Amino acid sequence: MDNARPQKRSLTLHGHRTSVSLEDPFWQAFLRIAAEQGKTINGLAAEIDDARLGSSGLATAIRLFVLSNLEQQLSQNQSG
Repeated sequence: MDNARPQKRSLTLHGHRTSVSLEDPFWQAFLRIAAEQGKTINGLAAEIDDARLGSSGLATAIRLFVLSNLEQQLSQNQSG
């Protein structure tokens, strides 16, 4: 699976350039969530970066954010 390999993606957080290595399905989901929330990917990434705990990296925090968003959607679909 080619899309299973992480690819380096560039972001700007609070005016500073950084990069994360994310698999394409996570990146596409992240882009979709940002659009649904009316946010830029840089803005949403900055929010995630500000909220992350401990030593987890930004890429891990984004993956967990995407997973949490999916779980919320599934829960809403099951209850409504």
